[in-house]
Amino acid sequence: MPRFFLWVTAAALLAPVPQDSDLKQALALEKAVQKVIQDADPSIACVLVSRSDLYARFGQGPARDNPGRLGAFDPEALKAHPLFGQLSTADKKLVLARLDLADPSQVPEASGSGLVIDERGLVLTPYHLVQGAAKIYVCLGPNQAGYADVYAADPRSDLAVLRLVQPNLSLRPAKLGDGGKVERGQFVVGLAAQLAPGFRRAKASAAWGIVSNLRQRLPGALADEERGKTIHHYGSLLQTDARVNLGTTGGVLFDLRGEAVALVNTLTAITGPDTGHFAIPIDQGLQRVIDVLRKGQEVEYGFLGVSFEPAGDKADGVVLRTVTEGSPADLAGLKAGHVILAVNDQPVLHNDDLLRLLATQLAGAKVRLEVRNPGMAARQKIDVTLAKYVVAGTVIATEPGSRPFFRGLRVDYTSLLAQQPNFTSGPIPRGVLVTEVQADSPAAKADLKVGFIVTHVNDRIVTSPAAFYDIVLQHKGPVELTLHPAEAGQAPPKVTLP
Repeated sequence: MPRFFLWVTAAALLAPVPQDSDLKQALALEKAVQKVIQDADPSIACVLVSRSDLYARFGQGPARDNPGRLGAFDPEALKAHPLFGQLSTADKKLVLARLDLADPSQVPEASGSGLVIDERGLVLTPYHLVQGAAKIYVCLGPNQAGYADVYAADPRSDLAVLRLVQPNLSLRPAKLGDGGKVERGQFVVGLAAQLAPGFRRAKASAAWGIVSNLRQRLPGALADEERGKTIHHYGSLLQTDARVNLGTTGGVLFDLRGEAVALVNTLTAITGPDTGHFAIPIDQGLQRVIDVLRKGQEVEYGFLGVSFEPAGDKADGVVLRTVTEGSPADLAGLKAGHVILAVNDQPVLHNDDLLRLLATQLAGAKVRLEVRNPGMAARQKIDVTLAKYVVAGTVIATEPGSRPFFRGLRVDYTSLLAQQPNFTSGPIPRGVLVTEVQADSPAAKADLKVGFIVTHVNDRIVTSPAAFYDIVLQHKGPVELTLHPAEAGQAPPKVTLP
């Protein structure tokens, strides 16, 4: 008998025999994974997208005053359109088939996954998947499909919330976990939408693995300038070896409790045979962003008003290069040369740490900074109330949120001025910035213009939109607005809105 055979046989005989307890533990893990897949599957949506300009040509394009209001496709309205009547019989069939995303024989221009986050018909998905969409169709299972609007979208987080036009569907929202508490080596289960033959949504495609690393940066850069970066460029990403439908954006990672902890995004995917995926953790900061989007509102990010020195070899906090006069940092007493060591008790070692910790703080939020004067060992804690950061790209918000029109007038933070390319050095003026004036409104008749700055309402100082609306929305009669003078030394002009 060959020696090799004898050696293999002996090795097999000497190998440890699996104990019943080991097998039970393995089967218990298997059952846990299967339960997560079974319970989470109804929350995974398949999102079909068309960007065809034919919808607009036949009167069914996005609303001009609201690019997120896409509506459902109406075949009967298409047939009644005069332009449709001029087509040949063959072209009519082609146009009808191309525009009807509910037709299972049609191939969508783009598709991906989404996560049901509200039983009212709200689905979370990456913004880049639906950006520029003319029609969106969401499939959740048999008899669980319909067209959707973009309820809110935010380019800085690359997240969008869709709202089904037919909200009478029976939806099962997923439970959101805390992706900020995920640890290396933790098991995760990945689910992504899968299009079955005929493009009817099948069971979600599943994968499982571990979280292989934390605090990863988005590979490469989507833009050279800071303003064009997403919040995912600052070292917040999870890396996992769970390969969730490679190339399918919007897949979801669940922990073994069945809670959604991260969103797979093709903008953050790593290509290659052994490197796995990057995913956006649904941590407390991102949940703040999602909570705003689920209300259909604009995400207003916080603005501190500083620039930094380049990071050195020894990372020990962030050294401030400049502090914009009149900014939240300036009003809190920060100066050039100060070193920021922590934000809300979270340590800051590198410039990206500061950017990451501030990235999901919202305008109006109060943050506590731990700082040190240059050359001194003593530390002090400073509370700063953030203003508003300018987001590059198209924001979609179908609800007015905390800044509604008041007598034809809408205002915002004056910090927006300091972030414009044409802003010259100087202090950020205190007050609120007029950003919109409706035609034929009391504000328009009072000759108020976009760009004016309101410093007082009924002789009360206003330094934020919240302060402005707290006064005017409670006032029933005429309201007197004091404006920032156009030139230094001039008396501040006043206008009255009846």
